[in-house]
Amino acid sequence: MKKPSPIAGVDERLFLQSVARALDVLEAFAQNPRPKSLGEIATAAGLNKSAAQRIGQTLLARGYLEKGEGGGLMLGKRLLDRSFDYLRSNPLIERATPMLNELRKRTGERVDLSLFDDTTTIYAIRLQSKRETFYATLPGRRIPTFASSGGRACLAHLPDAHVDDILARSERVPLTRKTLTEIPQIWEKIREARANAYSHAVEEALIGEVVLAAPVLDMDRKPIGAVHIAGSLSEWSIDDFRQRLAPLAVEAARALSGA
Repeated sequence: MKKPSPIAGVDERLFLQSVARALDVLEAFAQNPRPKSLGEIATAAGLNKSAAQRIGQTLLARGYLEKGEGGGLMLGKRLLDRSFDYLRSNPLIERATPMLNELRKRTGERVDLSLFDDTTTIYAIRLQSKRETFYATLPGRRIPTFASSGGRACLAHLPDAHVDDILARSERVPLTRKTLTEIPQIWEKIREARANAYSHAVEEALIGEVVLAAPVLDMDRKPIGAVHIAGSLSEWSIDDFRQRLAPLAVEAARALSGA
């Protein structure tokens, strides 16, 4: 059985394994969100079947799980309530929304706000363009920091030792055949971001897409997120995309920084 462990800085004496196991059950759906049997949930969450059954029934009663086709359990609509609560409680997201809507109008391309979260970057706002893929429209998607233009823009504002630590702890699995995974290559992109005040990635998260991002910094000049603009290589050359849209991303990110 998997033993939940607290993150660094959490007092283990105050760590409730029962709560952690309930979250493990919800996270068991991360890789494949289809309905699951109790046995599948138990295996994915590292629990015995009895514990998975008790936790599953509790979450079912509270609406965080629902019954799916074939009698399995699936994620429940109540989870959307908590996502809504987070989005409306984050002051950066509140302040960024009108700015990003205006940026979307000016560029005609997809505009995102991502939040920096150590080894991963999570999209909080995603404003669609005229062409989309399903995952590119959904907030809440996480991608590795090392492979994200926004992630690298944030890494560019950290001390070298901190960057090395994050890269060492990252599972550098490519998202596409173009994803840079070697540390020297990633460092080259980070140094480029330091020089340019933004980072860009070509087909590293999605084939056919070019993305650039500028970092959003807090009052202490620490990175908290990034403003992204994404375009299609069928419509843009890389140089034209960077020349025309990078100043807009940098302007928006700087307007959001320090608040």
